[in-house]
Amino acid sequence: METVPTRPNSPPMTLSVSDLNRLAREALEAGFPPLWVRGELSNVTHAPSGHIYFTLKDAGAQVRCTLWRSRAQRLSISLRAGMQVELRAQVTLYEPRGDYQLSVESVREAGVGHLFDAFIRLKAKLDAEGLFAAEHKRTPPHYPRGVAIISSPQAAALKDVCASFARRAPHLKLVLLPTPVQGDGAGARIASALDRVARIAPAKGLDVVVLVRGGGSIEDLWAFNEENVARAIRRCPVPVICGVGHETDFTIADFAADLRATTPTAAAELASAGFHAAPDLLERRHIAMQRAMQRRLDTAQQQTDRIALRLTHPRKRLADSRAAMDALARRMQMAITAQTQSLANQSAHLGARLKALRPAPARYRPAIDALHSTLQRTLARQLAHRNAQLDALTAHLEHLNPEAVLSRGYSITRGEDGRILRDAAAAPVNSDVTVQLHRGHLSARVTQQRAAENTD
Repeated sequence: METVPTRPNSPPMTLSVSDLNRLAREALEAGFPPLWVRGELSNVTHAPSGHIYFTLKDAGAQVRCTLWRSRAQRLSISLRAGMQVELRAQVTLYEPRGDYQLSVESVREAGVGHLFDAFIRLKAKLDAEGLFAAEHKRTPPHYPRGVAIISSPQAAALKDVCASFARRAPHLKLVLLPTPVQGDGAGARIASALDRVARIAPAKGLDVVVLVRGGGSIEDLWAFNEENVARAIRRCPVPVICGVGHETDFTIADFAADLRATTPTAAAELASAGFHAAPDLLERRHIAMQRAMQRRLDTAQQQTDRIALRLTHPRKRLADSRAAMDALARRMQMAITAQTQSLANQSAHLGARLKALRPAPARYRPAIDALHSTLQRTLARQLAHRNAQLDALTAHLEHLNPEAVLSRGYSITRGEDGRILRDAAAAPVNSDVTVQLHRGHLSARVTQQRAAENTD
């Protein structure tokens, strides 16, 4: 709570009405957390804005209440004067008028609070198990062979459902499984009927199950909030459509079913939707088929016309072929003639060039004879010069030939290893030596060495 400061030894601060109401509102909201209040409704007003204004009273007091549009849209009951309700609200104050009031968050009928809490707990439990998961939902067939209806034979909603089927799909097979839909044991009977569908569906050709019950209070619809009904719906091998209560009524069966219908009649409409739409669908497909056939006929006619334009009489085709062959023969003859003429021209041109390049020996004879004489004289001089050089070199070689010295009485002595001996010490005693003379060779043995005298 906000406290207004004061100055010591000074008069208290004066508040405006707006500040006073603001402080009062903040004090109320801080002092009272959201709480549940029971009472009777009166002066219920639905404003054009969507807000709902009413008074909650009992025998000794009353309080103004406001239900804002965002929360009013989520109500599952219709508020009316005289209704006993329990509402969860925040205590507050409407500042412009200074009116103490309740800002309502949710409303439930009095006496059913424990049922609503049980509904919330069971819904949370089954949702956590994945029983309501979208991936488990099945799509009912568009054209079912038969429909199983689980409802009470005395239910007024059953007549509406049968009338809807008769109007939309009169040929559809309907099988009623009479079942109490209200009172003690109704939930177990509904679960048993769902299990029975699993046994008779193949034999009777049942492809869809419709749960039917008209509107009512939460107590009236409680059989469809029992856990065994929800599990029987998911256990049923045939898709289940739940048409229980009015549009604002929600039960556990609605969440467990494969499809939820806002009303029993809407459930019948969902089950027969394929047959109801079939005439329009057949008409659209008939028109589409006619258009497709007409397009194919038009296309085939155009193809036939194009092929007809391409067809020619065999006589004309032969004449065209003969004319083409004659044209080709003329072109070939012209090509051969042109090629022959071109080759003749090339031959004449090459012959003229060859004749122009052919040599004339008589014209070059004097020059050739002169060159021949010059060549002979040059060769004779060169030969005489080379012979003189050869004689000089031969005489020089003869002069340098060591064997020429041998003719004057000298000899060449070689040791056992074939090398020329120049010193007597190089031929040991008893070694063999070879002596080369001008004519022939001598073999000798060294018996004595005599060293050369020193002439120094």
